[in-house]
Amino acid sequence: MLLTFNRISQNGADRIGLDPQALVIAGWAGRDEHAIQHHIEELAAIGVPPPSSVPVYYRASASNLTQSERVEFLGTDSSGEVEPVLVALADGYWIGIGSDHTDRKAETAGIALSKQLCAKPIGKTLWRLDELEAHWDQIILRSWATIDGERVLYQEGTLAALRTPQDLIDRRPSGLEIAPGTVMYCGTLGAIGGIRPGSRFEMELADPVLTRVIRHAYEIETLPVVS
Repeated sequence: MLLTFNRISQNGADRIGLDPQALVIAGWAGRDEHAIQHHIEELAAIGVPPPSSVPVYYRASASNLTQSERVEFLGTDSSGEVEPVLVALADGYWIGIGSDHTDRKAETAGIALSKQLCAKPIGKTLWRLDELEAHWDQIILRSWATIDGERVLYQEGTLAALRTPQDLIDRRPSGLEIAPGTVMYCGTLGAIGGIRPGSRFEMELADPVLTRVIRHAYEIETLPVVS
């Protein structure tokens, strides 16, 4: 699956194609232990077991990545989660936005399995990580979900709540390389009002210092579960 990105830096802009080689999903990547516990309890409420480590690094097929604005999921038990996304390229690390869309019913049986079962939407814009590091904590992460026909604010907070990409890279387990072609989802925020499905998911990463925003959205097409 070839991904295309508009790369924006203070030195200019360009457009590239990427054939992703690896997909890593960093779970329980928060800095605040209370916030991590909140998310663990949030998932426990729907039957998801606690993680084996914090943070934890799930692997999924890179072919799950999609930039489509319409994504199909089996049944009505899935939901999105907005995340900053690290994209490793030959000239360094870049940051974009994505949704760790997950089948919540499957998650109760196995988190790693649930990560593999759903497509992973990713936006089409990237910023250079080294231009963000000095003010990383001020960057705002938001999502909206359309639930029962109503667009509601689903997640909102600053990246101060999450570990930095470099911290996640430094904590990765032995043998996990973040080589060019690797895409890593870098953690999420708790859902306002709890985790629940919707028919559309919108997300944004807003940089108040460099006054720019990355946005992406996708429609959720529900496929019937046939026994």
